[in-house]
Amino acid sequence: MSDFVKLERDTAPGVATIRLDRPKVNAIDSAVLAGVQAVCEELAEDLDVRAIVLTGEGRNFAAGADIKTFPDLDREAALEFSRMFNRAALALERLPQITIAAINGYALGGGLELAVATDFRFAADDARLGMPEILLGIIPGGGGTQRLSRLAGITYAKDLVYSGRQITAAEALEAGIVSAVYPADGLMAAAIEQAAVYAAGPASLRIAKRVMLDGYHEPLEDAVEIEAQGFADAFTTDDKVVGVASFMEHGPGAATFSGR
Repeated sequence: MSDFVKLERDTAPGVATIRLDRPKVNAIDSAVLAGVQAVCEELAEDLDVRAIVLTGEGRNFAAGADIKTFPDLDREAALEFSRMFNRAALALERLPQITIAAINGYALGGGLELAVATDFRFAADDARLGMPEILLGIIPGGGGTQRLSRLAGITYAKDLVYSGRQITAAEALEAGIVSAVYPADGLMAAAIEQAAVYAAGPASLRIAKRVMLDGYHEPLEDAVEIEAQGFADAFTTDDKVVGVASFMEHGPGAATFSGR
């Protein structure tokens, strides 16, 4: 695990925090990406962690890739860096837990690419987001051209990628890139509070996440079969027994789930 990626357990019951911690601006290099992937692989096997908050230490979420390494990259090295980035982002995206990025300060380039691999993004009201790679004569390489298009529509994503401009948290909210905006001093508390709500949910949350990810790009006929299999899987969980019994006796919303 990288020294630049910290895993904090028990942030709240069932909630863990992944913290990017590479001073001064949490610039992303191969060590950070290796750390993100390693932490995600560890958490993927941990049923006691049911929700995760991803954030940056200090004033920034992550202000992009470490550009100081780029002059030495030839085509093959650039290809490997992009593939490494995408392995880390996919490991984050495919975590079975519900994930929330708490975006403080700058989330630019690679920082935004990690953020959009989470389920939800909460931004501080003074946050700035963008894909500035085009201003360096390159393009995003960690999934940014693809996930942004899926979140905000391809026309809006083209504008961000082609221009390299930075946007405010308010504009990101309007575009659907972030889920909510909070005062900077309340951002982490809000993210942890919402993560705790998901952490108290049933095992079927993991199934719902898997089904939605797996079916999203499939033809509808195949996607509804993925859903049918997930629906059946939910009936094998302890939480289904608890949830149905609680509903029959007390109505909705009264069950206490174990996550199993």
